[in-house]
Amino acid sequence: MVAYSKIVIAGGGVVGNSISYYLAKRHGISCTIIDPVGIAPAASGKAGGFLAKDWSEGSPIGELMSRSFDLHAEQAEDLGAEKIDYRRLEAAAVMMASDGNGRKPAGKKLEGVERADVNVVGGKILGREDTIAQVHPKKLCEAMWNYSKESVGSKLILGKITEAITNGDNNSINGVRLEDGSTVDADALIVACGPWTDGARSWFGSDVKDKIPRMYGIKYHSILVPSPRILTQAVFFSGYGDPEVYPRPDGDAYITGFPDPSTLVTETPGNEEVRPEVVERLMEATRQTSSELGGIEPHTRQACYLPSTSDGVPLIGEVPGVNGAFVAAGHGCWGILNGPATGEAVAELLMEGRTRHVDLRVFGFDSPYR
Repeated sequence: MVAYSKIVIAGGGVVGNSISYYLAKRHGISCTIIDPVGIAPAASGKAGGFLAKDWSEGSPIGELMSRSFDLHAEQAEDLGAEKIDYRRLEAAAVMMASDGNGRKPAGKKLEGVERADVNVVGGKILGREDTIAQVHPKKLCEAMWNYSKESVGSKLILGKITEAITNGDNNSINGVRLEDGSTVDADALIVACGPWTDGARSWFGSDVKDKIPRMYGIKYHSILVPSPRILTQAVFFSGYGDPEVYPRPDGDAYITGFPDPSTLVTETPGNEEVRPEVVERLMEATRQTSSELGGIEPHTRQACYLPSTSDGVPLIGEVPGVNGAFVAAGHGCWGILNGPATGEAVAELLMEGRTRHVDLRVFGFDSPYR
């Protein structure tokens, strides 16, 4: 096994930064992140940051999810919980009335459920603080990147990769070529570009390109409204578009819902169109579910794409036919949660040739789920 020493990571989101962080923290190795915009320009800067330890137990991502939940707690200790807005909280499900009568149910149907008080049939607790947490995705990415940069001298290049340069003798990674014609030396290339990983297929020859599964994006809009009080419970509504509300310790309530169908993404990172009609639907859903938050004007309106594969299983592994080329993308709605365990595992794969905590075979190119 040959450990890599000139590592290039394509993508400045949570997966790319997690790989960089664990290369630095566990192995003392620097890397170069290349991104057209910078650190966390897309979903990793606009996601909700909800973390659940066991909501996919028994599924292909169950082991990854559980490990990553624990790593988030470890990162909060190492990086500072207050710096990345990490905290434990509860999650609740709330069923909405279909007739919109505006009534609050009597008795104990909403006992223990925060702020959901109109058009509600009832609710229940989905998880307590032992299995539920949250983090601010952009602050997490920035903190991980700063650690990697300051501890081992990792570098960030603003640019767009157009080609993976390989050694003709054994088809090993030698570097990457950027849009401006410049090159960066590398003996390992990790593609962690979220939904834009699909475009990275063209960096390789046609014989390799066709072996890389397509990568899609599901567009979500979100709004942030300042809450009159600090809330401590994420709420998942059933009805009125099934909005999800994640309160943050800074007083913001992050509200999302109404996803678009899965698609090949043509918009560029950081330039995702925010459609006013979807924002209005989110605001109306908030008015229909909470008298406390419903009348507050959002201070942020945004949109992002969650990366997904056709089978719903993340793609993590070495690209067939190219020594030193890897992909780590397609984590869907659990990207922020599963970023750390993915980064830890890929760093182990690069430096030790094996993984210690998560079996990546289920996510590989030859996974039985493909």
